Amino acid sequence: MFIKNTWYVAAWSHEVKAGEMFARTITSIPIVMFRAADGAIRALHDRCPHRGAPLSKGRIEGDAVRCMYHGLRFESNGACSQIPGSDRIPPAACVRAFPVVERNKWVWIWMGDPAAANPALIPDTFWLDSPNWRYQPDYIHYNVSHLLIADNLLDFSHLPFLHETTLGGSAGYAEGRAKVDRLDNGVRITRWFENGPPAPFVHRLTGWETNVDRWNIYDFLLPGVLLMDSGSAPVGTGATDGHRDHAVQFRSAQALTPETENSSHYFFSQAHNFALDDPGVTATLHGQVVAAFKEDWDMIHAQHASLALDPEFRMMPLPIDNALGHYRWLVNKKIKAEETATAATTTSTAPMVKTVSVLA
Repeated sequence: MFIKNTWYVAAWSHEVKAGEMFARTITSIPIVMFRAADGAIRALHDRCPHRGAPLSKGRIEGDAVRCMYHGLRFESNGACSQIPGSDRIPPAACVRAFPVVERNKWVWIWMGDPAAANPALIPDTFWLDSPNWRYQPDYIHYNVSHLLIADNLLDFSHLPFLHETTLGGSAGYAEGRAKVDRLDNGVRITRWFENGPPAPFVHRLTGWETNVDRWNIYDFLLPGVLLMDSGSAPVGTGATDGHRDHAVQFRSAQALTPETENSSHYFFSQAHNFALDDPGVTATLHGQVVAAFKEDWDMIHAQHASLALDPEFRMMPLPIDNALGHYRWLVNKKIKAEETATAATTTSTAPMVKTVSVLA
């Protein structure tokens, strides 16, 4: 159902506060996060093995958490260190600990084999922690599969229709074909819209009335991370040749994290590298993005409701679906590979059973 051996965004850094429990379900597994005494974030399975009570209803004690149902104490590695009224701690009295990396304002969690959790695999989102960029972090909860949201992000031809007055602009934007490069862990999409009117949000930010050259270049990586370089520049100022002196530029970091099979976490931001001392620009840009994402939210939930009425319905592919088709293939390939590896490990470690025939 989900890719396990991968880094998921679990939270924004500011969501996990010192001295407080933070609970979030990821890939149908309840997780509790907290900051240890050194400020580092720890993550445990949010379910006490005794009676299944959420540890997030407990309290932090140094680098440990205590279940406030019957008082079991669990260290940050998941080991139980105390059971009130008992001198013996059973081997099963432990919870799973998950690898966590806090980097550039995002908290990443590894849901698979801890031995395979390589921090070098985390994508670079340098602008989220750079003084040269401004943005407002945000989060949306969806009651749909993360794959439907991924489909939406992998085809920007919907912008001039669904986001006509926000991020979209001229219908001509949808006529241009995006260049799709297949990556080992995702896709890279390059789309230019030359000599066209600025998108409504760019017009609001700049006041530009003349046509622009507009670009959206982004990687969409497993398990659902969008990293985008985008912008607009007046026609003839060299943006298509890489000259951006006259451009307004943006960097977007978006992450889809499955909560359950039919619910998802959506972390997002849209950063700008101009008017850095004007918080009004940041607020206006963020407001436009939120308005557009509300349009996405409404449409994708309506799509989900429609699909739920007919489980046998099969979506009709079009040439514009090239990127999302490849991405879904990668997801299925990764899940299948993990299932095969798990089955092989289970078979190789299964105890040998000797059959004895008993004659009456």
